[in-house]
Amino acid sequence: MLDQRGLHIAPKTSGDLAAAEPVWMQIMVETRSAVVAEPHLADFFKESVLRHTSFEKALGNLLALRLSSQTVSTRVLGDILASVYDEQPGIGALARADLCAVCERDPATHRYLQPFLYYKGFLALQAHRIAHALWQGRRIDIASFIQMRSSEHFGVDIHPAARIGQGLMMDHAHGIVIGETAEIGTDVTLLHAVTLGGTGKMAGDRHPKIGDRVVIGAGATVLGNITVGTNARVAAGSVVLRSVPPGATVAGVPARIVGAEIPGLVDGGGI
Repeated sequence: MLDQRGLHIAPKTSGDLAAAEPVWMQIMVETRSAVVAEPHLADFFKESVLRHTSFEKALGNLLALRLSSQTVSTRVLGDILASVYDEQPGIGALARADLCAVCERDPATHRYLQPFLYYKGFLALQAHRIAHALWQGRRIDIASFIQMRSSEHFGVDIHPAARIGQGLMMDHAHGIVIGETAEIGTDVTLLHAVTLGGTGKMAGDRHPKIGDRVVIGAGATVLGNITVGTNARVAAGSVVLRSVPPGATVAGVPARIVGAEIPGLVDGGGI
């Protein structure tokens, strides 16, 4: 299926990788066109995409190149990432859904190749998905290493334990911080400098729970074990300290409900 810009839209399910392969085919087509348009980057495109036989192999290579260090080589890290993709194929399907989410919701994106190669929000999210799988498998040190390197390279700090649903778009992404016990639903949009953090007064489950299709504006801060309900909106620069009802829009410091998205709901003060 194609969207209005001619981009393939892959099915958003982790259970049908074969059906999602049009995404990889489209990336290959776009890369070959890019080689013609920018022949000086031919080696870059070959190394990044064209020499690989699958979406997962190319993505794993990209992440390994960016996250390796003087003490953990690209080859070693690449082998670790490849083993995770092999053992948990659903992670590759999630990556496809994330890529589609960017193409569907970011009007500045016109090709799959853009976020796949260049968008630090997309790449930081894929680094997190690998780190989360390793964390769940009790490989705490390598998960923490990937988190550290992702934070250094992409400017996005996501704790490996945080749970993130498919289709997250982190627009621009710089300065995003997501805490250990945070949970994010499906098709959520975060703009740059968003913090999903703790208040510093609690241990244990201390970070926000973000519902499906929530949009959180640039520089917003959501603190504590609170819920931002499905389809809610948080305005840029807001500080949210209490739970937000589904469908509500909140703004301000502290954030208050604005507008009339929920019939009968009135502003009762800071939430």
